[in-house]
Amino acid sequence: MINPMDTPGKTAGTTSGGPEARTDGGMASGVSLGTPGVGAADLELILGYRFKDRALLELALTHPSITHDLGAGTPHNQRLEFLGDAVLQLVLTFELFEKFPTLGEGPLTQARAEMVNRRTLATQSRGLGAGRFLRMSRSEESTGGRDRASALADAFEALVGAIFLDGGLEPARAFVLRRFRESFGQLQALPSLHNPKGELQELLQAESAEAPVYQLLSVNGPDHDREFECAVTYRGDLLARGIGKTKKAAESEAARHALERLKLAGDGGTSGLPTALGGATSG
Repeated sequence: MINPMDTPGKTAGTTSGGPEARTDGGMASGVSLGTPGVGAADLELILGYRFKDRALLELALTHPSITHDLGAGTPHNQRLEFLGDAVLQLVLTFELFEKFPTLGEGPLTQARAEMVNRRTLATQSRGLGAGRFLRMSRSEESTGGRDRASALADAFEALVGAIFLDGGLEPARAFVLRRFRESFGQLQALPSLHNPKGELQELLQAESAEAPVYQLLSVNGPDHDREFECAVTYRGDLLARGIGKTKKAAESEAARHALERLKLAGDGGTSGLPTALGGATSG
């Protein structure tokens, strides 16, 4: 077995790369290849990394939905996503470990979890404009797949995995830190650590003993890429909605939006509660 950390470059199993493109610019009638006029070279400029094996880049951008049109054996980006998740965790774990020597395991774990959650990774992917490069089924695209948070977050992890396989750990590390330093101020301070649901409950129960209530509103998307929408209410009034890949994540997102509205309306306290109850927001 070839170890990509010892021998960067082409690795075993990458010869199949991504789905084979046709000379007429299509793959199959049911597959969308992304925005016309943009290609691998454009994304490489955005990534700040030039691939030796562009098949890895194409594979990282291939959404699992193409298997519905091209068959179950068609390569897609889930394996690269799995690898990229591990590389991302390693890079950020080491960076946090080095920069915050006085913090214990708990706070460091919380910080890392917030840095690599779906919302954050989707934001990173949107910053790269990755959605317009994705290869996916036309049915997936028609239901908003190019801007779906889960698809974008998965693509970001797959890109990290592809860079790691193509060039080794150092280029992957440089890419990750370049992206996250923009978001977390050179990692000189920990990202905000909070439990949105717990924080919202504490804030509201300063007003009364009644707790917020969470309700599942809808479940959308194909089986492999579900999106849940939840609402949080207080005293029968809708505070906010949230969307996530799991019911728990959607509830947390709803709580986060509710906190933002309460704090904006009341400068950090429950004095903004009457104003915030005037209407709900969604994620």
